[in-house]
Amino acid sequence: MDLFDVLKMLGGLALFLFGMNLMGEALEKKAGTRLRVILGKMTSSTFKGLLLGLGVTAVIQSSSATTVMVVGFVNSGLMTLRQAIGVIIGANIGTTVTGWIISLTGIRGENVFIQLLNPNSFTPILAAIGVFLYVFRKSPRQKDTGLILLGFSVLMVGMDNMANSVYGLREVPAFQNLLLMFENPFLGMIAGSILTAIIQSSSASVGILQALSVTGQVTFGSAVPLVMGMNIGTCVTALISSVGANRDAKRAAVVHFYYNLIGTIVCLAAFSLANAIVHFPFFSEAVNQAGIAMINTVFNVVTTVLFLPFCGWLERLACWTVKDEKTDDALHLLDEHLLSSPSIAIMQCQQATALMAKISVASLHRSMDMLKKYDAKTAVKIREDESLVDQYEDKIGSYLVKLSGHNPGEEESIHVAKLLHTIGDFERISDHATSILLSAEEMHDKRASFSQEAQKELSVLMRAVKEVSELALKAFCEDDLKTAMLVEPLEEVVDSLRWQLRTRHIIRLQRNECTIEHGFILNDLLTNLERVSDHCSNIAGCILEMAHSKMEVHEYLNRVKTGGGEFNDKYEEYAKKYALVE
Repeated sequence: MDLFDVLKMLGGLALFLFGMNLMGEALEKKAGTRLRVILGKMTSSTFKGLLLGLGVTAVIQSSSATTVMVVGFVNSGLMTLRQAIGVIIGANIGTTVTGWIISLTGIRGENVFIQLLNPNSFTPILAAIGVFLYVFRKSPRQKDTGLILLGFSVLMVGMDNMANSVYGLREVPAFQNLLLMFENPFLGMIAGSILTAIIQSSSASVGILQALSVTGQVTFGSAVPLVMGMNIGTCVTALISSVGANRDAKRAAVVHFYYNLIGTIVCLAAFSLANAIVHFPFFSEAVNQAGIAMINTVFNVVTTVLFLPFCGWLERLACWTVKDEKTDDALHLLDEHLLSSPSIAIMQCQQATALMAKISVASLHRSMDMLKKYDAKTAVKIREDESLVDQYEDKIGSYLVKLSGHNPGEEESIHVAKLLHTIGDFERISDHATSILLSAEEMHDKRASFSQEAQKELSVLMRAVKEVSELALKAFCEDDLKTAMLVEPLEEVVDSLRWQLRTRHIIRLQRNECTIEHGFILNDLLTNLERVSDHCSNIAGCILEMAHSKMEVHEYLNRVKTGGGEFNDKYEEYAKKYALVE
């Protein structure tokens, strides 16, 4: 093996890793949103979770990506720790599919149909199709399909280059001695763990070992501990993704680590003990690519059979390792390690924004109640919440900007735009809540009060604003289009009420039934309440417009208002509900 073989091996390794990464990212981008929905509807059945984890990982070709998704779901509360265990176990089996695909490169034969099974035979065709889809098609989904095919093609070319370049190592005694050293179970396990921890993909490290197997120097004795160690090393990605996450998300990552660590120790100890007693005849024989894929699959299936009845013990062990702690309800969701998985990162932003929205709307309702009965403790709470909402807007906004730089898919990009619009509106609602509080404090300090007639009218307006804010909140948190469509007609009623209250106040001024000072306070209240409904309208319009894959919110709202029919019916209904008494 000369210098040029070394360079060819390094180039092949680079292509192999790049192709695997490219294919995995494209697969996740293409299927990410659907997978997010499927995983988010998990049941309490561990076995169903196992099947789901197996299927998802077989599709996206990465147990690390699946486990990171699971950590994200546990972090956001969409999945319990027990549900996560089943998915994690299934992901370990699903990731072995890659090894079997790579092993097809070892197929040899004169028959044309047998040759067609070898990926090297059809890789050029896939590459050509991939280039055509990526370069000449405009649809983002077709481009993603092209990237998947290109990624697979680059992966196979890299695999072929590696296999060809290392073939000369079969005659190098030092290489043979190195592999013989890995027949030591402990050394082999450590080496496999370190390799996979560095490249953060057990599928890739198994593929590298399969490439080395063409030298004929990789034995079953060295392959078994190496492959088992590789399953430990793949836990690094999930552990990293759990940094900064909540308690149960950290526990999910720890479960993944314990599952592979204990499984490796038990299986490797059993294999070594059995070999010491029986002396397996194949122990020193050379293993081929299919043999390595088989070792990986058998190990993960056996580990699953061993651990499936003891999921409760795994959960308790993880709970013992990661103690209970107090964490923030929203900001911990924005883990930067999840930015590489846009669909998961967006889900985290959605959860954080929903929590921010609930705080903002609750603060608004408290401030309106303060106009009826002032309370100093509630005033402190409103100001604390306003400060907290400001922090959320800053953190979520910064996170979304970073996420935009990680090439999200078309659907994810629309979702990012929606969130960037809505966090500003919810933050402004919180600001208006503080402004309403200032009016309440002014009236309390001056021991002032509105006339009975003004109080009744203002009460009608505040009830309408409370309802429109609740509708906007429900529409956003549940992505409910029907609820979102109710916001705009009610917002129009709020606008009408504002002008009616202002006109009636002018009439009372003319009759000397109230003071100008009261009028200034009332005018501030009317302005703030009307602007709150405007922001609710923006939120609902954004949700509706996102369903049309555009973000021209104001133009869309204008079309809704002039559409007649259902809008007019709802407007009339709300106008009667919140009609002022003459």
